[in-house]
Amino acid sequence: MVFSSLLFLWLFLPVVVAGYYIVPSKCKNILLLISSLLFYAWGEPVYILLMLFSIFFNWGTGLLIDRFRKIDGILLAVNVVGNLALLGFFKYYDFFIGLVNSCFKTTFPEKNIPLPIGISFFTFQILSYVIDLYRGRYPVQKNILNLALYISFFPQLIAGPIVRYVDIDRQLESRTHSTQKAMEGIRRFLYGLGKKVLIANVLGQCVDSIYAMELSEVTGAFAWLAAGMYMLQIYYDFSGYSDMAIGLGKLFGFDFPENFNYPYLSKSVQEFWRRWHISLGTWFREYLYFPLGGSRKGAVRTYVNLMIVFLVTGLWHGAGMTFVLWGVYYGVLQVIERLGFKKILGKYPVIGWSYTFLAALFGWVLFRADTFVQAGGMMVRMICPWKYLQTDVLLQNIVDHRAFVMLIVGLLGCGFIQKIWQRIPGTKRWKYSIGEAVWCAILGVLSLAALAGNTYNPFIYFRF
Repeated sequence: MVFSSLLFLWLFLPVVVAGYYIVPSKCKNILLLISSLLFYAWGEPVYILLMLFSIFFNWGTGLLIDRFRKIDGILLAVNVVGNLALLGFFKYYDFFIGLVNSCFKTTFPEKNIPLPIGISFFTFQILSYVIDLYRGRYPVQKNILNLALYISFFPQLIAGPIVRYVDIDRQLESRTHSTQKAMEGIRRFLYGLGKKVLIANVLGQCVDSIYAMELSEVTGAFAWLAAGMYMLQIYYDFSGYSDMAIGLGKLFGFDFPENFNYPYLSKSVQEFWRRWHISLGTWFREYLYFPLGGSRKGAVRTYVNLMIVFLVTGLWHGAGMTFVLWGVYYGVLQVIERLGFKKILGKYPVIGWSYTFLAALFGWVLFRADTFVQAGGMMVRMICPWKYLQTDVLLQNIVDHRAFVMLIVGLLGCGFIQKIWQRIPGTKRWKYSIGEAVWCAILGVLSLAALAGNTYNPFIYFRF
């Protein structure tokens, strides 16, 4: 069940919201927990057992860490290894078996294990709870229902944002509800729904069509079009989901951290990763980069730490060598900027933005491609488009007028229009105005109409 499905919008969400505001305060968390488990079980009926195991395992380990402080380091190690082992088995088993078979000419069979939806997200969330508990940042959560809700809460369960326990622990016990907060939640949800359905879905269909073509049929123009459309698709898909998750959280009284801040306006790769998937970057900085030593142990160690972090970032996104290379690609760019290139970029903002935009664009080609051959072929066509001009595929058969309109809207709407809007006097009054309410209603109607007339509705980050 996805947020942009008619089942969710017309049945699940209205029932849960109505029930939430009807039941007494002491029952609200229980209602949300039951709803979240049903939400997960709808798509993963078998893996609900994995979710329940994760809840009991981490709740129990937390109690033991709090009770036996003399061996809390050992208990933490057991917990981290246990959580990562589950993630590794379900997500990376076939990947590593394939590597072993390729390197040593063995024939170990792959298991083709279905990936539990959102396992990377909820594993990282629960690790933040246990690690910060070990660090003494808050008291242990003895109420298993509250911890279970933190792990399984459906708005951010399967595609983030990754909410650290320290950011939400008090809200699990007590949070405020108001009409204004609920209206802000609805507003944020509708903006996210519009991003996802009206822009990302339309662009995604064209991207999939181009990547499904034989490489020999792809021209330089097609390669550039696919790269640009995917760059926008993944932004509007994922930031739209994050907007919906944050909006749903507000409906139930929760305040989740922001996950995007117009990343395509960045003037360096370092800045890009401070603006893109902020919750993941915060997690890696807090629980991997700093424990490795961060930038406190000299330049060489800093570069090594950056490479490790981005190698793991690539692996987190997918069990495939293209994702590994994507992570290494960004690690190398980070190191180059640390070596002094960022100072040059800072002197010439236009060059800085152009470089970062192109770096992200080519990075997304590697991220989207199924194989190295496909990634390399698309990049070669982008770099030397004059060599690839012949194809039997007509452009209008791949990209219709809606896609071109959404391509333009998407480019303008990924931060440029917003920056201009903020400089216009009086525009601050637009927020929460009657005009914005009408605009949000229009977005909702158009999104529902698009969903009713089209079955294409994937979420890119569900597979992570």
